[in-house]
Amino acid sequence: MDFRGIYDHLQAVRAPGLLGCDEPRAADPGNKEDKGRHGHSYVQVDPQKLPDFLLVCRDDPRLHFEVLMDLTATDPAADDENLWVNVQLLSITQRHRLMIKCIVPKAKAELPTSVPVHRGVQWHEREAMEMFGLTFVGHPDPRNILLPDDWVGHPLRKDYVFPTEYHGISCV
Repeated sequence: MDFRGIYDHLQAVRAPGLLGCDEPRAADPGNKEDKGRHGHSYVQVDPQKLPDFLLVCRDDPRLHFEVLMDLTATDPAADDENLWVNVQLLSITQRHRLMIKCIVPKAKAELPTSVPVHRGVQWHEREAMEMFGLTFVGHPDPRNILLPDDWVGHPLRKDYVFPTEYHGISCV
């Protein structure tokens, strides 16, 4: 199934939290400000409904996204008030992929964990927690995996200021 077929099916089954989709498009020649959009097509999902949405994607026989390949985040700009949570799903049996994006406010960067739906997402969520400051409510093991426990801040946020020293060790 192609992206449009997947999106139409998600709408037909009323997948929880589905907000819309975005597909690549050429720039509007009549508008000099419009640069178009490159990249992959994606669906946008309410972050509070992400686990329910993933459950539909996994259990619906026409979709059958049995593999959660990646969950990460991006910080579009230091002055932006939101983080993007990006999820990539793969259906080996149906031979299709789906990219999901959720907008999460930096001031309250939390969403429910998806571990009950895809157990392997534990590591992805833990990395997003420490690198971007996201909180995955209900996560079974929220310990750091990359940074020391006493590290201050979230290094992949655009507004992060790197320390010059950590416990007497130069960081520059």
